[in-house]
Amino acid sequence: MSVSTEVSSQRATHQGVATAAADLGNEGMLPAFDGATTWLNSSPLTPSGLRGKVVLVQFWTYTCINWRRTHPYVRAWANRYKDKGLVVIGVHTPEFKFEHDLDNVRREAKALRVDWPIVVDNDFGVWSAFANHYWPALYFVDAHGRIRHHRFGEGDYERSEMVIRQLLADAGAGEIDEGLSPIDAQGAEAEADWEDLGSPETYTGYEQAENFDAPAGVSHDKPHGYSAPARLQLNHWALSGDWTLTGDRSHLNKPDGRIAFQFHARDLHLVMGPDAPGKSVRFRVHIDGQPATAAHGADVDSLGNGTLSEQRMYQLIRQPKPIRDRRFEIEFPDAGAEAFCFTFG
Repeated sequence: MSVSTEVSSQRATHQGVATAAADLGNEGMLPAFDGATTWLNSSPLTPSGLRGKVVLVQFWTYTCINWRRTHPYVRAWANRYKDKGLVVIGVHTPEFKFEHDLDNVRREAKALRVDWPIVVDNDFGVWSAFANHYWPALYFVDAHGRIRHHRFGEGDYERSEMVIRQLLADAGAGEIDEGLSPIDAQGAEAEADWEDLGSPETYTGYEQAENFDAPAGVSHDKPHGYSAPARLQLNHWALSGDWTLTGDRSHLNKPDGRIAFQFHARDLHLVMGPDAPGKSVRFRVHIDGQPATAAHGADVDSLGNGTLSEQRMYQLIRQPKPIRDRRFEIEFPDAGAEAFCFTFG
């Protein structure tokens, strides 16, 4: 389950956060990573081998927008405190089937600058050992191997950093420069526009799909012709063209397919990709019937065009204010597109 949390745009006072960080509990010992499928960026690590270090364990999966928005903070902490004894470990537990593919994880870890040790947790063994239920989730471990704090979802970054600083100080890390870490959050990593966020995560596979409008009916696991209605209610979506709906995705069988979504948010993302490795699928993005020019996202050019080249999250819309209900459409001139999930920010 992905978790999003609204956060204030103003930072809490240093004194208040430091007081909160000092009041830490004991949530048990750091579990072993025995359930790992493999490790990236490191040889296998163990709780005993990590004694004396402060450890930050984060559960993530590379298509999760909620994780993407926490990533610049974790990246800043990893860089700033690694010489003081902080070890960051990212547990990649996949949501979608394609996120089990090790080549996909390697590619996205490199592209997104996840350069600390990565536990590949394809069988959810580490997830179960932590009794975890969320992407993203942070677990803060002291130098004695005790979990002292956790954080599920986005937000509360000031306290999280002060917990790290407190645990490092307790471990004898020595003098640490005052102040919180500067954060570089660009593109999809930027904090959501919470005040204008009025659309929820929406899946396009029938196992979790909601608000799917199909006037001509729905067919599961076999090709079917769809036609999108001229008008959609807010947070409803529709298909046009020849598609196959499976449990976790919508697959375009023939050229000239479309997906429409009536949304209310600054940003719109879509987890999608080509149906075969090495394949490219062109797309065009429209908003209220016009090419997404001034409102285009990071994965779309200034004319509203883009290309699917791998299975990942694509940022398709970042619109200027004022934010209002808009009709998004993505058109695929080529067959072979697969769409999994809409997210917003």
